[in-house]
Amino acid sequence: MTTDPPVVRADTAGDLSFFEDEVTVRVPAQSVYVAVLRTAIAGVAARADFSVDDIEDLRIAVDEACSLLLASASPGAALSCQLAGRPDSVVAAVSTTVTDPTPPDTSSFGWLVLSALAGAVEADVDGDTMTIMLGRTRTS
Repeated sequence: MTTDPPVVRADTAGDLSFFEDEVTVRVPAQSVYVAVLRTAIAGVAARADFSVDDIEDLRIAVDEACSLLLASASPGAALSCQLAGRPDSVVAAVSTTVTDPTPPDTSSFGWLVLSALAGAVEADVDGDTMTIMLGRTRTS
């Protein structure tokens, strides 16, 4: 597994290491804890002065990313979400260890919803760890 931060481009979002505000939240890979990650991204997006609608879209996008990951999460795994924000964009990388290291189907309904809400979306598999990265540029 690499130690480099994941990269997602939402226009000029770029590498997470360039952000001053970076938050990592780690919770058990169980659906009951997804609300914690939704709240965390809402806080980062609010700090980046996103609109209420943009914040809600990001909350739903993180929820959808978690759903895709939880479908194949290993028993006892943790769900990790690395969030970063700056004045014009927010990026998130959600990851967990999985039993089936196959990237999500990019033609699935869940992926289409995620792409529509987030703007920029990528999936990466490294060994038994799957990461879904998303980025959104502020619209207002």
